[in-house]
Amino acid sequence: MDEEKSLEALANILSELSEKPFDFSLHSKHVRLTKSESFKDMETEALSALEMFTNYFAAGDDVWLDLLDAKERSVNLNTVDGAQEVLALYERAEQDYLSIPILKRHMDFVLSRHALYANGELKPDELGELFSTDWTRLILNDIAKQAVGHLSQSCVLWDRMRDWELETLESAQEPERTILVEHVQALLLDRLGTPHSNSDDTLQAYSSFTTQYRSPNEYEDLLVTASTKKSKVAKAFDRRSAHETAVSRPGNALNAFAQYITYERKAKFPDMMVMTAVYERAIAEAAKRRFNEEPDAEGALRNFWTGYCDTLRLNSAGKESEFKVFQRAIRSVPACGELWARYIRCVERYTDPEHATEGRETISNLYNQAFSNPPLLSDVEQIVPIVLARAGFEKRLIDTGVSDEDTLPTLIGVLESGIEATRKASNEGDSRLRLEKYLAEIYRIADFNDAVIGVWQTATKHYKNSYLAWSNYTDALIKFDQLEEARKVFSDVCSKKLDWPEALWEAWISFEHLHGQVEQVDASLDQIENARQVVNARRVKEAREAMAAYTAQQYESQPISTAPNTTPDMQMDIDSVDSASTGRGTKRPAIEEPSIEEHDAQKKPKLENNPEPLKRDREHCTVFVADLPANATEEDLKELFKDCGVIREVKVTQLAGTVVATVEFLDRDAVPAALTRDKKRIHGQEIAVHLAWQSTLYVTNFPESADDAYIRDLFEKYGTIFDVRWPSKKFKSTRRFCYVQYTTPPAAQQALELHGRELEPERAINVFISNPERKKERTDQDAENRELYVAGLSKFTTKADLKNLFSTFGRVKDVRMGLDKDGKSKGFAFIEFEEESMAQKALSANNHELRNRHISVTVSDPRIKSKTRNANPETGFGRKAEIKNRSVRVKNLPPGTQEGLLQQALEKLAVVKRVEVFSDKNEAVIELENAAEAGKLLLRTEPVVFNGATLQFLEESQAKTSSGPETSGLFVPRTATSRPKAGIGHKRKVVQPIHNAPSESKGSANNAPEAPSSKGQDDFRKMLSGQ
Repeated sequence: MDEEKSLEALANILSELSEKPFDFSLHSKHVRLTKSESFKDMETEALSALEMFTNYFAAGDDVWLDLLDAKERSVNLNTVDGAQEVLALYERAEQDYLSIPILKRHMDFVLSRHALYANGELKPDELGELFSTDWTRLILNDIAKQAVGHLSQSCVLWDRMRDWELETLESAQEPERTILVEHVQALLLDRLGTPHSNSDDTLQAYSSFTTQYRSPNEYEDLLVTASTKKSKVAKAFDRRSAHETAVSRPGNALNAFAQYITYERKAKFPDMMVMTAVYERAIAEAAKRRFNEEPDAEGALRNFWTGYCDTLRLNSAGKESEFKVFQRAIRSVPACGELWARYIRCVERYTDPEHATEGRETISNLYNQAFSNPPLLSDVEQIVPIVLARAGFEKRLIDTGVSDEDTLPTLIGVLESGIEATRKASNEGDSRLRLEKYLAEIYRIADFNDAVIGVWQTATKHYKNSYLAWSNYTDALIKFDQLEEARKVFSDVCSKKLDWPEALWEAWISFEHLHGQVEQVDASLDQIENARQVVNARRVKEAREAMAAYTAQQYESQPISTAPNTTPDMQMDIDSVDSASTGRGTKRPAIEEPSIEEHDAQKKPKLENNPEPLKRDREHCTVFVADLPANATEEDLKELFKDCGVIREVKVTQLAGTVVATVEFLDRDAVPAALTRDKKRIHGQEIAVHLAWQSTLYVTNFPESADDAYIRDLFEKYGTIFDVRWPSKKFKSTRRFCYVQYTTPPAAQQALELHGRELEPERAINVFISNPERKKERTDQDAENRELYVAGLSKFTTKADLKNLFSTFGRVKDVRMGLDKDGKSKGFAFIEFEEESMAQKALSANNHELRNRHISVTVSDPRIKSKTRNANPETGFGRKAEIKNRSVRVKNLPPGTQEGLLQQALEKLAVVKRVEVFSDKNEAVIELENAAEAGKLLLRTEPVVFNGATLQFLEESQAKTSSGPETSGLFVPRTATSRPKAGIGHKRKVVQPIHNAPSESKGSANNAPEAPSSKGQDDFRKMLSGQ
């Protein structure tokens, strides 16, 4: 981007910020723009963007470090004002998020200034105690305490402070030396009692300290005490080591922090120091990802803050601690209504009833501050919690008898303004009518009966299709004896398009049975029956449309076999006669008209639901050879196993500290003989031979975010891993399993202890020895037969409703519901069972009544296609062109590339749908989510290295032009070519050759000379037509 365009982009962002100053994404874009290469010489603009960001939002080290650097360079540190400005900025930076880089820089700044004056630099008198030894000690201790619960990184700060203390002690003179010895000993012992990652180093430092500064007679007793402390904290760290590894792994998912937090909260005696630090780390990581505009980071950040505040409350952290965290939280996510509501309740909780006036003022200020944030006012779900919190405070003042004459009007005003705000925020408003219910109840308590009816009458005008609004309206009319008005409302609304008409119908019938005449009961039932027929017809139509839309989406994920390129010799295949079975002059068999079912089947593309049979039986035909000498070669292994059977392939692999190999035979009968080579010697070294599957694990049900590094990290502690094999996801994107192969069977046996362990809440990992005889039990090929399609669901049906119903027929593996933007059912769902037999039993639930609706249950068929699948409504492109537009060809793949691993690597760069690798060419075709995601790969400037090879990305169309007309067969649908019509009344088309050159194939049917006595198809047609 040139300077002119950069300045124009900056002006546009500043203009948008003037209109939307609370828009986080605009501020982050502003910062990134001014930190780009185009603005490297415009420090003023960059600093302005950073300062503007920190004025509105909490910032991470990617913002604060630059500001701190600029501040240190711009002020005179030898003056009190200059030093205080820098120190105050450090304090502000540390208030936002926990940042080890900021804390370390703060510590380095203090130590450098102290060292400057301690080494002879004249210290200005006006600095006073600033940077003195005692002052420095206090500041270093405060800095280190901020990260003391960070088990992995607290050592960065604490070790730096320890080293400084030891240096100070070494140069100290009596009597200060004696005091410092006691201080350092207490410091080291306190550290040994705190969980941290390098407790061994701390114990060694304490041992050295004791040797140098304590009497030899005390050494043993002191070390025993210290070792006892250290062993306890080492165990505490070991219990959390798996979580520490998970959250420290580069590119970890935020749910790793969520799992860590869950582990800490479930403890019988929670360690608040560690738990608060985990929350701080999770919040800092989520904030960093939000700044980089990662999806779902904002939601995770809000959840971490609310969980943090709840944890402090539940563990009685105290008023000061809770208030401090709330103030930081609302600066971080000012548009989070749940946080503001919790803050208001926290203030109320710590407000003495005798000082209710002061509490009301504080809460009123918080309420007004929250409602001054435009992003919050655009989200109904953020408005409602704040209004309920404020209204609850006012109502409890009335309940406790400490209210005044303004309390009730204030309460009503808060609720009415809140209702108005929800309706302005969204046309749909609050579908649960939470504020309307609260206001109506307040009016009822205050005996304002007409006002109660007025609340619901107004609600029905805004929520015209809400059964909840209408039922509350009729309930209010009935409660206050306005029966005729209630009957009129029931009759008027009966035929309206409501979200749950059955509920209102039932209410009307009950009403008439209680208050109506027999004629009125019959009239209501007749009107309801008519309305029911209309509603059922509409629902059937909607269910069909929903099913068509879903099956079209399913179709997109199915591989479609590519039709062969049609040549001139093939186009007239329908008219050709098999000379081997039909002699010359024999009448051609009549062409039968296909049935409707056959005709439809011919029109459908062939779906490859059944995979081709395996060409190789690797699992039964392979032995694993371990403990090989370093100079072992493939020829050595072939020589050793040559008498066992025909060898298909030998692979020798150099691992860390060992050499292993796999030997695959053509026939499984060769394996028993190969196993007799166990304990034989190659180059004088004894080797080990065993069946490959005995050291291989089948692993499934791990977290969705788990990748190759995660699995290796989880299993490598049990032994040396030879390989991790991942399945291709090109046929089914939801596949989640892998094979972990060790170098020895004992390692695989030890790793079985992971089976059943919860790596995340309610998800236990499955680990089995990969016995090939059980392969059928592991397959997911019959998943379609285990899945049912359920239609006709009520809008208020939940996953729990479906699971409760279908669990009576067998084990339900998954429930997937079509949901609208409000999270309510679209009327259909898919139920997947563990076994096909269970799904068959569940078909008996067809026509079952669930939430006053009769549901339809059928076997799901993803092969059903939508009539509109071939065209993209947005681009107008056909499906083939649309897929090509978002596909990328990858060249220069390393040999033996796994599709699963390649997909994992590329998913870190763009949103990948499917991957297909062509091993013979060392190439792959990548189908991305959309053309923009494909552009991310094609326009990427940094090299992408995969297993040591630098990948090349090309547009799929370019790649095909350069490499010929060959297609992958994975993403491109079969070319639709109309076959020539045959039979009576259809004239045979003359097929022209593609090239003008004469055909060289003299033996073809087209070029063979025709006998004079033979009749052609044209002659036959003329005869029938009477010509």
